[in-house]
Amino acid sequence: MAAVPRARLLNLMKAQCEIFSTAYNPDGIRMGNKILRQRLKGPSLAKYYPPRGPTVSTLERAFKSLHLETINEEAEDRLEHLAGVRSRGKGAPKKKRTATKPAKK
Repeated sequence: MAAVPRARLLNLMKAQCEIFSTAYNPDGIRMGNKILRQRLKGPSLAKYYPPRGPTVSTLERAFKSLHLETINEEAEDRLEHLAGVRSRGKGAPKKKRTATKPAKK
């Protein structure tokens, strides 16, 4: 029995891919089609975690037009802690204020 020419097999494969709506890939190169066909995981992950509740800062921003006085204890505690750390010299270094000069060659 005689072997079928490669060109004829490729034509058959191309027609098969058109009929079954698959990607034509005669060289067998990794193209990621298997991954791209899968369902997206983002929506199911987002549904798994409950929605975040309002924080003091979000409520403050939402009702800014009413000029309400709010007290954000978490933010105040954080700032107080950072001030104490800086007073002991353990805080983050200050950022540079000047633009960096280009290095000489």
